[in-house]
Amino acid sequence: MRRLGLRARVTAGFAVGAAVLAASMALVSYDLTRRSLLEERERTAVRAAYFDAAVVRSGLDTERPDVVEVLRSLDTGVGRRPLLYLDGDWHARSAETAATGIPAALQERVLTGEPAMQRVRVAGQPTLLVGVPLSASSAYYELTSLRELEETLQVLALALTAVAIMVAGSGAATGWYATRHSLRPLTAVADAAERMAAGDFSARLAPTTDPDLARLSTSFNHMVGELARRIERDRRFAADVSHELRSPLQTLSAAASVLTRRRDQQDERTATAAGLVAEEIERFEHLVNDLIELARADQHADRQQVDVLDLARDVCDARGLPEDLVRVTDGVPTRWLVDRRRTEQTLVNLLDNAVRYGGGPVAVTLGRDGDAGVIEVDDAGPGVPAEDRDVIFDRFVRGRAAHSRAGTDGTGLGLSIVARHTAAHGGRATVGDRPGGGARFRVELPGSLP
Repeated sequence: MRRLGLRARVTAGFAVGAAVLAASMALVSYDLTRRSLLEERERTAVRAAYFDAAVVRSGLDTERPDVVEVLRSLDTGVGRRPLLYLDGDWHARSAETAATGIPAALQERVLTGEPAMQRVRVAGQPTLLVGVPLSASSAYYELTSLRELEETLQVLALALTAVAIMVAGSGAATGWYATRHSLRPLTAVADAAERMAAGDFSARLAPTTDPDLARLSTSFNHMVGELARRIERDRRFAADVSHELRSPLQTLSAAASVLTRRRDQQDERTATAAGLVAEEIERFEHLVNDLIELARADQHADRQQVDVLDLARDVCDARGLPEDLVRVTDGVPTRWLVDRRRTEQTLVNLLDNAVRYGGGPVAVTLGRDGDAGVIEVDDAGPGVPAEDRDVIFDRFVRGRAAHSRAGTDGTGLGLSIVARHTAAHGGRATVGDRPGGGARFRVELPGSLP
């Protein structure tokens, strides 16, 4: 399961916190309001019921009371309905005299001479029932409708729910806004780190007036400066050493060439030794040239419009390889915005690697991935084991195919130079399996295609 990013987690935390707080406040507000309204309605209903019970008691205190007329004389409005229990019979204003909805327990309690009140549902409507004893055989009941109050509470619940949702949304927006601004320094650090990984050591963080972030900016810029100076010292050291080695190597190479040309005048052991010396000097020259190239690889890519198809064909021709190895994917332009020298060196090293360790190249494909130009070199070798693919582009690392061919003159720097040239373009170099067997080296050069 993919884990949410920091910004998403903080935003979600703000939203959940705001939602919990808003929901809690809404529930408390609803409960307090509901209790207050119900208590007020109950007090009003009890006062009205006692007043109407007194009127009914007065009306019944005659020789021949008209019960229905007494009940009709009550000013109960449309929200209250009176019922009278008298000598075992129920009486109401209309012909409906059934005591439907009045619980038996409440009736028993009122007949014992104790007033009672209970919320019930009559005909599906919420109702407040108040019972007032009149005598040992009579009681007055008044049913007050709570429908209006229930509708008011429903509207209140909807309003509080809407407020809670808006508060949660506001919390999420606040969290997103807060993280966007508070994480901006981290985004700047990530951008600067990406530029450094691409070889741009001029990346720096802008000074900030926030005292909590000033130390971060200062420390990061100091670290980048120290790292850039150290890398530059190492690069200069490697370049200086390589250049200093060239002069004695040229002298040794000239001497070895003389010895090699006079092999027929030497005994067998001397001739063999001279041949070994010449081979090692040549290998040493390759190593020095690769070190110089690697030292230059830290510089920025000098992009220009280059016909990569012609360049790849020229590289193949210079190495005695057929030009028809180079293929262009349909719809891919052949002119790319790249560093010509770096791209040429990349092709040279990949083709040399295929010749030395991969049984020879079988295809050089020019394609695209979005705005990135893609160069793929396929070989006919045994491929690169999965456990070697992450390290094969490191310096002085030779794959298992190279070790099985101990007689090759590789330096272990060719693929490292490819990776550095690719990184200078902001891309990456990878290796995978070629369909049908062998290895496929892939180089992506972002921003090289329109």
